[in-house]
Amino acid sequence: MKMKNDPIHKFVLVLSGISKPDGRFEDALYEAGCDDALLAFRAQVAYLEFDRRAPRLERAVLSAIREVESAEPGDLVNASEIGRRARLTREYIRLLAQGERGSGGFPAPESGITGKTLAWSWAKVVRWLSQHRMLEDASLVDAALTLRDVNDALEVRNDPAALERRMRFLRRLRGRTRASR
Repeated sequence: MKMKNDPIHKFVLVLSGISKPDGRFEDALYEAGCDDALLAFRAQVAYLEFDRRAPRLERAVLSAIREVESAEPGDLVNASEIGRRARLTREYIRLLAQGERGSGGFPAPESGITGKTLAWSWAKVVRWLSQHRMLEDASLVDAALTLRDVNDALEVRNDPAALERRMRFLRRLRGRTRASR
């Protein structure tokens, strides 16, 4: 929690994977909490100059890293984001999801089923769109799978015990699958 009495720490984070301005990424950074940073570029290297209020420098830097990482494109997307990424309308995505257009079999939502906004796995949706020849850019499939895997790896990095828990569940699920055949 940022307190008014906390000192302001000035530091720079160098970003990888971005070498030129990208409005969507800038918006995502702001929404993730990096409203105290200035995104700059020099020699095709992107960096953020922070003026972050926190009790200690360590807390300021770690919170900034978490916010930058959360601004990276994620796997869960709503219908509007699917439409934007696939260059289709939100309404068309809604109709595909409801089985009113296309050949059926659109991926099921991953979250939001009991809430107001549905969210799908972009990796699953983009694969389905590609299989049904609804994408202009087939490279989106590889990019989506890569981003999903990187985000999963970041999650495990932040919680190393998560990998062991997942492996334990996977072993149990595999055992049940074999036993139920």
